[in-house]
Amino acid sequence: MYKIAVLGDRDSVLGFKALGLDVVFAEDAETARRELHRLARGEWAVIYVTEQLAQLIPGEIDRYKDAVTPAVILIPGKTGSLGLGAAALQRAVERAVGADIT
Repeated sequence: MYKIAVLGDRDSVLGFKALGLDVVFAEDAETARRELHRLARGEWAVIYVTEQLAQLIPGEIDRYKDAVTPAVILIPGKTGSLGLGAAALQRAVERAVGADIT
């Protein structure tokens, strides 16, 4: 059975543990890169990553954008949204339908 994980700084992701999700803490690019790849190789089908952390490892995030699993989804962190998640979603929709629908 597949799992769901949330990757980000402690303050941003700790609350997801109460929902039964696996939480992984990362404060720097090297830790984020290592943990993202570990989760991707494991049983996690969905990996939520805070936008602030994703901003540090854009190449690693892009590596999984066309993969069926894991689905890497950007979420706002404790400081709010940077717009990266919304932009990624818009690009995915544009690829799927072949046009900008906004």
